[in-house]
Amino acid sequence: MTSPSRWPRRRFLAGLAGLVSANAAAQFRIEITGVGATQIPIVLAAFRDEAAAPVPVSQIVRADLERSGLFKARSTVAAIDERSTVNSAEWRAQGADALVAGSVTRLADGRFDVRYKLWDTGKGEELIGQSKLVPAADLRLAAHRVADEIHQKLTGERGVYSTRVAYVLKSGRRFTLNITDADGDGAQVALASNEPIISPAWSPDGRQLAYVSFETQKAVVWVQDLSSGERRMLANFRGSNSAPAFSPDGRQLALTLSTEGVAQLFTMPLGGGAPTRLTRSSAIDTEAAYTPDGRSVYFVSDRGGGPQIYRTAASGGAGVGGGAERVTFSGSYNISPTVSPDGRTLAFITRDGNAFKLATQDIESGAVQRLTDTSSDESPSFAPNGRLLVYATRTQGTDVLMTTTLDGKIKTRLVSSGADMREPAWGPFGR
Repeated sequence: MTSPSRWPRRRFLAGLAGLVSANAAAQFRIEITGVGATQIPIVLAAFRDEAAAPVPVSQIVRADLERSGLFKARSTVAAIDERSTVNSAEWRAQGADALVAGSVTRLADGRFDVRYKLWDTGKGEELIGQSKLVPAADLRLAAHRVADEIHQKLTGERGVYSTRVAYVLKSGRRFTLNITDADGDGAQVALASNEPIISPAWSPDGRQLAYVSFETQKAVVWVQDLSSGERRMLANFRGSNSAPAFSPDGRQLALTLSTEGVAQLFTMPLGGGAPTRLTRSSAIDTEAAYTPDGRSVYFVSDRGGGPQIYRTAASGGAGVGGGAERVTFSGSYNISPTVSPDGRTLAFITRDGNAFKLATQDIESGAVQRLTDTSSDESPSFAPNGRLLVYATRTQGTDVLMTTTLDGKIKTRLVSSGADMREPAWGPFGR
């Protein structure tokens, strides 16, 4: 049996503060594979004058939409922008349900004016007409927000392109806790050290990260403010302190402590204080994940002989066993639970022979679906709209991050310059 802080085969991980640019350390490119079953065909024209801007705005928008699996995006050589008169029937005849065109203009004060329009070619009407004044440093974020607006207008649900992902990067003997845009670009370093870091977890408002650092030569839980870089030690009890998870209201964290012997789940107020025991068993209980309503906690336990996923009330249970119920029965090894924002789907890592694969389970029916053809998957995390999962896996000797649609049909690989990427956590809306 693995230690309570190392349920997957490996978890490498560590400790400083502040937020600095990491673009020189990890440049990303997007590789999208697979085809979705039902997609909205959309044409995106190159934005006028965007070649003179620091980033290719229309290309970022297109890549965002493609990655969702909901759009079949293509470019056009037509010279159109937001001022153009659009013949919807002609575009409809070319198979486009929607059309996007715009411009990127540099202003005298150094800012950029990003303008665009979205047309519904079937109805022959303009759906969006927007202008965004942004500094050069925010052009990439502006592109993601354009994609979010298009996504919401055409699907009725929020896009996640302007959200962020936290992950651990290992390069040589150096560990960094990085925060990037949802497409893997624009990295910043929240933490850097020669000692390991594991288990980053976002606060519900996106302003703080909890994580485990080994900078004191043992597992300690820290909480860091992302705007100021200030951080504080939350749990440094005797034994191991690991696997933090914020409650949906952001007032407390569930974590794994071995202070009373075998590793069990505890809760602690975000401001610190005495931990309250959540589970009571003679087995290892770890990797807590709250349900969106905050009423229940999923976790991993070997109380049945091998690691499986259980559920218990967030208020705890009485007596040995803690009132927990087992929820995974497919396979002999299931770990790393995470719950979709709508509370309907459980994602986790399951062992299939000698392979470790990302899987989902419908919470109501119990139906299980394996999503990947890789063999070293780890650390799944849902996008805040529940449409995508980010996870770590290993390919060609390197640890990489991937996203996948929930049907497993469209996957995106975020490829670094050779450093190992691990422990991804998708941040909330609200940036």
